[in-house]
Parts: sequence; C-alpha cells; structure tokens
Amino acid sequence: MIRPGRTCRSPYAGAVTSTPRILTLLAAGALALGLSACASTGSAQRAETESPTPAQTIVAGACPTGKGVTLAVDSSALTGGSSQSWCFPTMDKVAVADVVAAAGLSIEGTKQYGDQVVCRVNGLPSASAPVGSAQDPAYIEKCESMPAAFAYWALWTKLADGAWDYAQEGLSTLTAQPGESVELLFTLDGAPAAPAA
Repeated sequence: MIRPGRTCRSPYAGAVTSTPRILTLLAAGALALGLSACASTGSAQRAETESPTPAQTIVAGACPTGKGVTLAVDSSALTGGSSQSWCFPTMDKVAVADVVAAAGLSIEGTKQYGDQVVCRVNGLPSASAPVGSAQDPAYIEKCESMPAAFAYWALWTKLADGAWDYAQEGLSTLTAQPGESVELLFTLDGAPAAPAA
C-alpha cells in the first residue's frame, strides 16, 4: 500500500514503471506490424506491376527466334483435333505451367499421377467415346493411370538450336528459356511419332 505523499519507485535504479513500459512495447509492436504490412503490400504491388500476367502476354503463332517461348498443341491425330501454337514473349526463364495457363488450355492429369501425366487437353481425347485406335477400337480414355501406349499425350521440349526430345519433367515443374519450344502432342497408333520440325 502506498502512503499519501510518497511516490512509487522501482527497486531498480533507472527502471521505468510498468505502465509506461507496457505502452512503449505496445506502440513498438503496432509500429512493427504496420511497417510489415506496408512492406508486404508494396512488394505485392510491385510484383503485379513489374511482371504482367500470362494472359496479357500470349500471342498466336510461333515466337520469332529468341524472343520468347513457343507453345504448341497438336491433337490432329484425334477426331475433332487440331494443331495450334502460341508465343509467350519473354526475355526470362518461365514456368511452362504459366505459358499453358496464358494460352487458356484446360489440362487434365490422371488420378494416379496427377498433373505429372497429361491425360486430356481441352477435353481431348473424349471421356465417353473411343479414341479411334486401330489397335483397340473400343478403347476409351478414363484418366485412371498411365494412358495406353497406343493413345497418349506426350510433352516435348526443344532447345533454341536443338532437336525435339521428351520432357524430363511434368507441366507443373517444367521451365523454358527464351528461344525454346514446348509441345503437347497426341500420338495415336504411333503417329505422329514426334513434333514437326
């Protein structure tokens, strides 16, 4: 109990009383939280303005040499299929998944392997009709596990001055440099065996 006329002193020399110390700590904590919120908002805004979204950068056709990453999709072996290509203009390495998203492609993986194995691109092959194989005329792709060896999507890559080769990674982890090409190719009964030159 404090007697009238006496002041309350800390038993430690130079110590501050508890109420001002708590207020000081609270003010410092609020300032730190406020600054961290500003920093994260600022960096998010910078990221939005510095790197355009993929949808803003994709254009139809192949890229001029070294001016971006070319993405091609060839489903011409299937009934209703086609062949298309897009250019993702960039001077930096990009995630192929971003290029695929920019092209507006709908990709379906398999139940067993997820997006590491491409099963359907833009709804092809059909989930309800046979793929059209001479080897197994009744075969319908169900996207359960690995697609049949006679009817499958393959992911191909090509270096700037190289030849086409099977991708060594799936769509979710694959990256590409400017000048490189990526193709999703549907092979039916062995044809086409590889992307066109």
